[in-house]
Amino acid sequence: MSLLKPTTKTPFHIDFDWWKKNERDWHIFLRSLLCPEHQQALAETEGDTLIDWIDPKTAEVKQVDGIQHALMSHCALLPDFFNSHTALVEAVFRIFLVNGNLPMSAEDLAKQLERPADTILKTISGPRVYRGLRPYQQSAPNHLD
Repeated sequence: MSLLKPTTKTPFHIDFDWWKKNERDWHIFLRSLLCPEHQQALAETEGDTLIDWIDPKTAEVKQVDGIQHALMSHCALLPDFFNSHTALVEAVFRIFLVNGNLPMSAEDLAKQLERPADTILKTISGPRVYRGLRPYQQSAPNHLD
């Protein structure tokens, strides 16, 4: 981890290694974010099932977790996935799920959430790590394993 203090331009991501080190089963948590239709459809799916996903911006084919794919391609597009009343940490986490966990700065997140970048930065860069939201480092994986 860098000793430099993050700024509103510092890219962040979900650090799934953090989830693993903290003995958190992120598959169970991701399942809880699925819409009722996909919760039922994926009830028997193992958590480590990978599928091919085409990034709509780059056309790059990536292997993603099946649950993440359902979230990105359907559940996250539903009007109630998150709104202005969704807690800040939860909204940030969900944005990273929707965008394939591509690094984003507090400024980028502020545009999408219509909330102040400084508030987002203070929330996700403090000493406590929420939902694995951490500054992105080039050597860290930026996708769901």
